Amino acid sequence: MSDSSTPEVPVRLPGSGSEPTAPPPSVDDVTGLLRAVVDPELGADIVELGMVRRVDVRPSGDVRVEVALTIAGCPLRAQIRSDVVNRLESHNGVRSVQVDWGEMTSEQRSDVMARARRKAADNAPDTEVPAATRVLAVASGKGGVGKSSVTVNVAAALASRGLTVGVLDADIWGFSVPRMLGVEDRLVAHEGKIHPIEKKVGGGLLKIVSTGLIVEAEETALMWRGLMLTKAVEQFLRDVRWGGMDYLLVDLPPGTGDVQMGLSRLLPRAEMIIVTTPALAAQKVAIRAADMARRSYLRVVGVIENMTAFTCEHGTTYELFGSGGGGALAHDVGVALLGQVPMETAVAAGGDNGEPVAIAGTSPAAEAFCAIADLLIAQAAPPFDAASCTATA
Repeated sequence: MSDSSTPEVPVRLPGSGSEPTAPPPSVDDVTGLLRAVVDPELGADIVELGMVRRVDVRPSGDVRVEVALTIAGCPLRAQIRSDVVNRLESHNGVRSVQVDWGEMTSEQRSDVMARARRKAADNAPDTEVPAATRVLAVASGKGGVGKSSVTVNVAAALASRGLTVGVLDADIWGFSVPRMLGVEDRLVAHEGKIHPIEKKVGGGLLKIVSTGLIVEAEETALMWRGLMLTKAVEQFLRDVRWGGMDYLLVDLPPGTGDVQMGLSRLLPRAEMIIVTTPALAAQKVAIRAADMARRSYLRVVGVIENMTAFTCEHGTTYELFGSGGGGALAHDVGVALLGQVPMETAVAAGGDNGEPVAIAGTSPAAEAFCAIADLLIAQAAPPFDAASCTATA
């Protein structure tokens, strides 16, 4: 066993006071039995995921297995151990089972997450989102950080580059995208499919879907919980005729609840952008969104720091919400800091008037949003080449 493994007391199987009633299993037999042990978090068996590092079988029928966990303190450790023992005790040649624990390196952990992500994608349900669309879910650990404003402005900046960009307002309760984009038309269905509201932006196009385009008035309160929230997201992905898009930006509700879990199940190929403010306290909350992405096998594209600083008319800059939170979060998660958006009244005014500052202004905030869009296109999450995408062939 490796030096990093932590041995546990062998589990003597029921009735093991006597010798086993069959010859001991081979290493291949044990490995085959362990293929029925599924990591509940990763959704694949521990052999396929490369978690079984070593198997020792003694002539006495005593079996010792080393299992590498993604993290040493994995909360599912007890369940995995129980499943390993239960599977191996089904073999009449096994007298006892000992499970030793190891911890994966960061490279091994990344490889396991990639395998889990591929498996989830292979078994994903059908949606109307084309395979050649890059899906970016915009998340935050808590409300009040300007996540929806960031979503709208980045989407508008991408569209102004001549791209077709979908905007799904998945903040079911707190929908604000329609107002921020100046959209008032209602969603209508045709031939059994809902058609998004379209808005031209420069040489590009926005396709917008929100519960705010369904309810009778903007002030209507949606008293939905759990399953209804998930079903709403599912309907927006399955029953909306999105058509061709370069990007789909999903404005998630704050936190790590039902909508986020539903999206990861329906669109396992989605990637995540995390929005935070400069306050270190906000960064500590925002890292939960990164943890959710890890648990859902979603790649985190990067971090956007919003409300970075305020510069008054005299040129003095004030860090009203502190400093360093965005950089600290990006460092902790191991991703890029995509940009820092300063505080400006023009951003709020543009949201209230339905004219995103990213396309209606020339201020530092507008420049920051456009720089973020350019970085996404060029490096962080470039559009897929539909012509070379085998999934569309």
